[in-house]
Amino acid sequence: MFGRKKDESQSQVNVEPVDQASESTDGRKAGPTPKRSAQQANRQRPLVPTDRKAAKEAERQQRIESQNRLRIANETGDERYLMARDKGPQKRYARNFIDSRWMVGEFMMFFILAFLVVSLTFSGNLAVQMYVQVALWVLIAVIIIEAIVTTSILKRRLVSKFGSLDRGVRMYATMRGMQFRKLRLPKPQVKRGASID
Repeated sequence: MFGRKKDESQSQVNVEPVDQASESTDGRKAGPTPKRSAQQANRQRPLVPTDRKAAKEAERQQRIESQNRLRIANETGDERYLMARDKGPQKRYARNFIDSRWMVGEFMMFFILAFLVVSLTFSGNLAVQMYVQVALWVLIAVIIIEAIVTTSILKRRLVSKFGSLDRGVRMYATMRGMQFRKLRLPKPQVKRGASID
């Protein structure tokens, strides 16, 4: 009464979707269509590798390759393999802008080391200690003023060249300007005094 009619149940056939077999060069099938269970079995990968030693070695090789790519990118400036913080045309322009200039901030650590040596050498002389402290505060003020002026010029150039300023580019340029040139990563790609426009 509530069941299906006999002819309807017999007419409905359970058809599973299957992928077509690969075709030959002349457009005909090269062989029988593989079963769905066989295709699924071919695609299955174990969650935990069966050979742990081989998996660990493969992971180690991938890590070494990525480190080598990053090292080469830092030397050549190839943006494909740089870290995310260094990517983008505005960051590249900011790097070149800073690297083409002489910055007082990049020698900050040497000045601080010199002040420390002088203050330790003349620890008993209060006059020298006072001069060292004043010179240190003057140096910090000069570095801050230099960073503000440099990033303001950089901002004007970026807006005129790219139409807008990406977030964090000014701080990126400031931090690069306070690093010694030989220690900067990515390595400088322009010489001092070179025109970058």
